[in-house]
Amino acid sequence: MCGIAGYIGKQQAAPIILDGLSRLEYRGYDSAGVAVYDGERIHMEKAQGRLRVLEELTQHGATMPGFCGIGHTRWATHGSPSDTNAHPHMNESNSIAVVHNGIIENYAQLKQRLLNKGYHFASETDTEVLVHMLTEYYNGDPVEAIEKVMHRVEGSYALGIMFLDHPHHIYAARKDSPLIVGESSDGKFIASDVPAILQYTRTVYYMENEEIACLSTEHTRFFNVDGEPIQKTPVTIDWDIHAAEKGGFEHFMLKEIHEQPKAIKDTISPRIKDGDIDLSEIGMSDEELLSFHKITIVACGSAYHSGVTGRYVLEDLARIPTEADLASEFRYRNPIYDAGTLVIVVSQSGETADSLAALRDAKAHGCKVLAIVNVVGSSIAREADAVLYTWAGPEIAVATTKAYSCQIAAFYLLALKFARLRSTITPERFQTLLDALSCLPGQVESLLAQKEKIQFFANHYLATEHIFFIGRGIDYALCLEASLKLKEISYIHSEAYAAGELKHGTISLMENGTLVIAVATQDALYPKTVSNIVEVKTRGAFVMAVTTLQHPEMEKCADYVLYVPKTAAPFMDSLAIVPLQLFAYYVSLGRGLDVDKPRNLAKSVTVE
Repeated sequence: MCGIAGYIGKQQAAPIILDGLSRLEYRGYDSAGVAVYDGERIHMEKAQGRLRVLEELTQHGATMPGFCGIGHTRWATHGSPSDTNAHPHMNESNSIAVVHNGIIENYAQLKQRLLNKGYHFASETDTEVLVHMLTEYYNGDPVEAIEKVMHRVEGSYALGIMFLDHPHHIYAARKDSPLIVGESSDGKFIASDVPAILQYTRTVYYMENEEIACLSTEHTRFFNVDGEPIQKTPVTIDWDIHAAEKGGFEHFMLKEIHEQPKAIKDTISPRIKDGDIDLSEIGMSDEELLSFHKITIVACGSAYHSGVTGRYVLEDLARIPTEADLASEFRYRNPIYDAGTLVIVVSQSGETADSLAALRDAKAHGCKVLAIVNVVGSSIAREADAVLYTWAGPEIAVATTKAYSCQIAAFYLLALKFARLRSTITPERFQTLLDALSCLPGQVESLLAQKEKIQFFANHYLATEHIFFIGRGIDYALCLEASLKLKEISYIHSEAYAAGELKHGTISLMENGTLVIAVATQDALYPKTVSNIVEVKTRGAFVMAVTTLQHPEMEKCADYVLYVPKTAAPFMDSLAIVPLQLFAYYVSLGRGLDVDKPRNLAKSVTVE
């Protein structure tokens, strides 16, 4: 959530900053602002609403000349969306400007202290506390002032800072919110994510917690929180900026749905070698993997849903006790750790605040942590003991599709690896499952040909108010994700239920015309799911079923049927999710909504 972009160099800063912010729109925001040093003063413009409002206000940056500046897209936490609450924030003398991602948890106490000292606050934000604290501690040395502030604030922050006394410098600091520094022959950059600067440079430094950066046209310097110089090594970004563009599709979400065959293949294929699963990249030996007697999966949102699927598959194939926990609840329930537990933290961005906190808690209690993430060099990737990357490429739409599909593919790989090591499946079944895994990308490709049929059905349910998803076992895990996809982007109330729980209360909500989407891909549970379909139809529900081609008789009990190819039962989620992603997309499209940037949501949730 929120986005930061900053530039100092040979080019005009404002157009570059606005371009960088436009490439961060997927993170979610409600206002935007830019501050540029124009040769005499720090000139600032801010506007509530979409970035185009700020672009029009500044004529795409032309009215803000200068070679040094910072910009921000804000997602409201403290204070409602408004021009005043938008970033950057400046002190009363307009000599210090700050942009901030994150939350200052002790801002109320700090604000009261500053009020008692005579400082005046123009906004309702926690960020303005930082501006006045910098003013309080500034004595000519920006790094020293930033250090003192960092020692006194609690919470999370990624900061971009300008001092009028140092007009040819940008300063940055970071704790628990992502921030990168980029270098090119034309200048230096700060940004909260790689896409903001990828058009200008591929050379980046990932800032670690409690680090400070000082950028000028001549140098890039880094310091720790005590002001001591530190050396950092840049990395080269090897993915292309075009991967973060729509490529002819109407929306990023539709493009990313269509990218799933390649993303799944890129995640699976490099790990299948000589008829076996090769996870040597994670740096855990077979002996270490065998030493674990329990797995705990921790994640948020769609990543959590991939973990629920992972729990089913790991327990089924590897016969290892597995739990799946919501990261936002995990560390607050005082979990029981022991050395034989492997904690798997799943995150698309690798910056999810609750998941990162759970990771640190698990490590503090002596557990090994394996991360499943999509972003190389992200905080979770750096702090975990081992990393299994999902090679989905950049995902821009807020509602995840291809990253989720790659996460469950990663769990398939882990389950097969553990099953092989623990001898819980026969060599023959292992080979059968390995073959099925290799076929998944092609099967997903074939499902995309159904999109017109799905759009036709979706157009009949644009005005519905309630939709229920039901399934059993792995199908229930899939329903959790399918329901979330729909509610995220269509704003229709949608719920997922384990089908066997209907009689324990939920069936009272069924009435004439209620849409129920029933997923029945598991042969062992198919008859029971059919019974649940009959139950809801008896009470007037209209049922769309998702099942395999082996069950044409489903048309006798469901009103509408979508068929998916058959694969091994543990892998069915990878196929059944595709038509339901498309269903959510076409419902949102038909309702005239912003598919890629749904209201109130952010791509990367970097605060609790």
